[in-house]
Amino acid sequence: MLLNRILVSTIYIVVQFLAVCPAFVEGRQSRNLEILGHHHNAQYASVSENFKNNSDLPRFAEEIQNVTVSKGRDALLACIVDNLRTYKVAWVRVDTQTILSIHHNVITQNPRISLSYNDHRTWYLHIKKVEEVDRGWYMCQVNTDPMRSRQGYLEVVVPPSIITKETSTDMVVREGSNVTLTCKASGYPEPYIMWRREDGKNINYNGDSVNVVNGEVLHIVKISRLHMGAYLCIASNDVPPRVSQRISLRVQFPPMLSIPNQLEAAYIGQDVMLECHTEAYPTSINYWTTERGDMIVSGNYHSIAGDKYEAVSTDNGYNKYMMLKIRNVGPRDFGSYKCVAQNSLGGTDGDIKLDEIPAPSTTSTTPPPYYVTSSMKKNGRNGNKKLRQRPIDYEVEEWRDPDYDRDYGPPSMRPPGELPVDALSPGVSHRAQLVLHLLVSLLSLLLPAIRR
Repeated sequence: MLLNRILVSTIYIVVQFLAVCPAFVEGRQSRNLEILGHHHNAQYASVSENFKNNSDLPRFAEEIQNVTVSKGRDALLACIVDNLRTYKVAWVRVDTQTILSIHHNVITQNPRISLSYNDHRTWYLHIKKVEEVDRGWYMCQVNTDPMRSRQGYLEVVVPPSIITKETSTDMVVREGSNVTLTCKASGYPEPYIMWRREDGKNINYNGDSVNVVNGEVLHIVKISRLHMGAYLCIASNDVPPRVSQRISLRVQFPPMLSIPNQLEAAYIGQDVMLECHTEAYPTSINYWTTERGDMIVSGNYHSIAGDKYEAVSTDNGYNKYMMLKIRNVGPRDFGSYKCVAQNSLGGTDGDIKLDEIPAPSTTSTTPPPYYVTSSMKKNGRNGNKKLRQRPIDYEVEEWRDPDYDRDYGPPSMRPPGELPVDALSPGVSHRAQLVLHLLVSLLSLLLPAIRR
């Protein structure tokens, strides 16, 4: 029984294929009429002639829309036919002339292709997990005489991918040499490639400072330590996601150093810090030495009370900061100190001299507070006598500006040509000074008359 069913199904598919295939591919009316013949040949011929002049023939409601899909996703092509009647629809791959489906049956052996339809009007061709080989033209045919068809294009795009075997890897080069970095990528459409630094800094490229370099090749002439860092090769073709490859570029050079202050000064008992900046790659070994040749290695001394030295070293890329703190400076601590940096390519050092300066004085220069008492006001200029009824036994003198005159005030207030009385007769009482001043004025008036 099962064998009979299989045999009947096979015969039906073969009959259906023979019925429509000649009309789709060859468009030959005679064979179509023979295979589909439910009536005599003459009757079908007359019907066919009538359909040629009949507006009720099948027609496409709209064009097949072109479809763009990324590799690995599903694609759907739609063919809409009005007034299909007893005619049949088929899907054909144009470039290979491969029949994919005939009406309700899928002919191709490709398991990713399937068929669906809606009310015998809309016929869908499904392609699952699209591959690049699926890219091309697809035709929807109706077996009229002559055959009617519409075509739609399936565009399969591929996101970019870095070709690792053809792309540069991390590099270590000597300063001053020429360097070429290469990056290859695949995808459809063909990806375009650009280079940029991972840290966002500009690239010194052939004398220009640029943020981005376009192209598969990044060629740097006479590379310097400023080029050191990580570079990103970025591939994009407007099909997400874009991809990048990280390439680390290291530039080797012997140590160099700079000293902010080559002369430092401190007094005995003070804490002092010496500073030194170095550059090197590979990373250098840094340490300090005293004038006597004693070595002070960074990291071997910690901030513990009582330690003489504290040596600190901080890395920032190929830069290194060195600091030597000398606690409680003593007489033996004055002299020269040397900061040293060494790597596999060489070494360098620099001297810092520590001199002694006098310790600051602890004696206060602030004058003692001055008080004006009632007895001082009464005594006037004799206020330098010992004060009575005071618990202290030292004398307090009245402070007075030597340029201040009681009669004329400060120098800025005196009439032109006038001298203070105190300047004329120091040590004389105020009343006597006033009389003497009047006599001098009188004589200055009489002298011109006497001379005449």
